[in-house]
Amino acid sequence: MTDPAPYTPPKVWTWDSESGGKFASINRPIAGATHDKDLPVGKHPLQLYSLATPNGVKVTVLLEELLALGVTEAEYDAWLIRINDGDQFGSGFVAANPNSKIPALVDHSTPTPTRVFESGAILLYLAEKHGQFLTKDPADRPEMLSWLFWQMGSAPYLGGGFGHFYAYAPEKWQYPIDRFAMEAKRQLDVLDRNLAERKFMTGTEYTIADMAIWAWYGQLVLGRLYDAAGFLDVTSYKHVNRWANQIDARPEVQRGRMVNRAFGDPAMQLHERHHASDFDTRTQDKLEPTG
Repeated sequence: MTDPAPYTPPKVWTWDSESGGKFASINRPIAGATHDKDLPVGKHPLQLYSLATPNGVKVTVLLEELLALGVTEAEYDAWLIRINDGDQFGSGFVAANPNSKIPALVDHSTPTPTRVFESGAILLYLAEKHGQFLTKDPADRPEMLSWLFWQMGSAPYLGGGFGHFYAYAPEKWQYPIDRFAMEAKRQLDVLDRNLAERKFMTGTEYTIADMAIWAWYGQLVLGRLYDAAGFLDVTSYKHVNRWANQIDARPEVQRGRMVNRAFGDPAMQLHERHHASDFDTRTQDKLEPTG
């Protein structure tokens, strides 16, 4: 099977706002705000503006993990940013993240509020600020950072590449789907070979590298991304599956998945989070303590 008609690029590309696809209404070739809208600010120093996509889940998992350790300074307000409605183009959000992508964090505990954007940067900022989920041995820190940055560099091929052409593009074309399916499987093989010899990504310690990678690749093999687990034959990556299920069983991870979630099973949605009590009793009863 081949594409029905070859595409000849024009000499100068121009933006067709009617290009179709699930995200055609929010993707554009220019930056900046489209409307004035201030961001809400709650009572906690940490203010998170996000949505429970994989990049958003990374941060809420870390915050819930920190709170479970008794790090009270990690209490946070999580505000829902509905990207399909263009919330990320409000003037307040653009001030917090000029790239107009979720998540964005503003730390009000500093003399001047500190903005942090890009999910990997937020993970590193919070982990260093509270001294948790980094490797205990400084000699292992480069390995952890390597895997964290591996995720940041690799996930666009999974999301913007495979996920877009397989799940979201208005037409299904063989070439891009084959190209990015091959890359997604190569990345899964990279992870599987590493986890064949390690409990977690960097060894015996659970770190922010695991949280970052799990949010994308863990959820992929668990069947939560793009309805593509069967297509990619993810069961063949047994070490990734073992690791993914191990992390998924953590109650902190289960809570983190719920925060700023506005889609899917209503029982798994918590649009805003301002206190631990916001997780309702029915949901709390499902969460078993971490061993």
